[in-house]
Amino acid sequence: MMDNFEFKPEESKVNRTPLIWNILTVLIVLGILGVGFYYLSIFANPNSPLNPFPPASIPTLYQTATFTSTWIQQPATWTPTNTIPPEASRTKAPTWTLLPEMVTPSVTLTPGITSTESTQTITATTMPASAVVTYIPSTNFHPDKGCNWLGVGGKVLGTDGKPLINQYIQMGGTLDAKSINFLTLSSTASIYGASGFEFVLSDHTIASSQTLWIQLFDINFKPMTNKIYFDTYTDCARNLVMFTFTKTR
Repeated sequence: MMDNFEFKPEESKVNRTPLIWNILTVLIVLGILGVGFYYLSIFANPNSPLNPFPPASIPTLYQTATFTSTWIQQPATWTPTNTIPPEASRTKAPTWTLLPEMVTPSVTLTPGITSTESTQTITATTMPASAVVTYIPSTNFHPDKGCNWLGVGGKVLGTDGKPLINQYIQMGGTLDAKSINFLTLSSTASIYGASGFEFVLSDHTIASSQTLWIQLFDINFKPMTNKIYFDTYTDCARNLVMFTFTKTR
C-alpha cells in the first residue's frame, strides 16, 4: 500500500514581508533626508526658487546727492541798492479818494541853456501833500554829466519845512517805449538834502509828454499825493526834473 504513494518534498515558502518593510524604511529615510535638505536650503537662502513663500523684497534706499553749501562772495565794490519794495504784511489805511490834481503852472523861461528853468506848483486839495516841479540842468548837482544824463530828483519836507525821511516815492509809466517802475525812499540821495531822492532815467536826454508819473506815499505806504504826470525834454538845461514834496497836514 505504501508503494503507491510518492513523497514529494515540501516547497519552502519565501517570506517577502521583511523585504517590503526594509524598502519602505529606506524610502522613508530618504524622504526625511530630502525634506531636511529642502528646509535647510530654504533656511540658508530664503529667496531660493524652492521657497513657495519667499520674504517680501526690501525697498532700495534712495540715495540723494550730498548737498554742499557754497558761499557767494559779493564783489568788492558791491553796495546795497536804494530800491525798497513795500512790505506785503503792511495793512494800508483807509483808501483816500483820489481827485485830479489842481495844477497852477508858473513857468519862467530865460534865454540861454544854463539858465532855462520852468516850475509848476501842484496841489491836490484832498491829499495831505503838495508838490513843486522844477526843470533845471543836471549840472547843478552832477557837474560831470552835462547832456549825458536824464533823471528825476528832489526832497520831501514836513509841515514845519524840515526834511521828512523814510517816505516812499514811486515812479512809473513809459519812456522811449520802455516801461518804467521805480521805488525809493526819501533820504537815499543826500545831494538833494537830508530827505533827498533820485531816479536815473537815461544816459542821454529824451523828450516825452505826460507818459511818466510820480507819487508820494508815507511810511505806511498810504498815498500822500495823486499820480503826478510830467514831461521830459531834450534840452540840456531841463534834463533834471526836480520835485519838492511838502506835507500840508
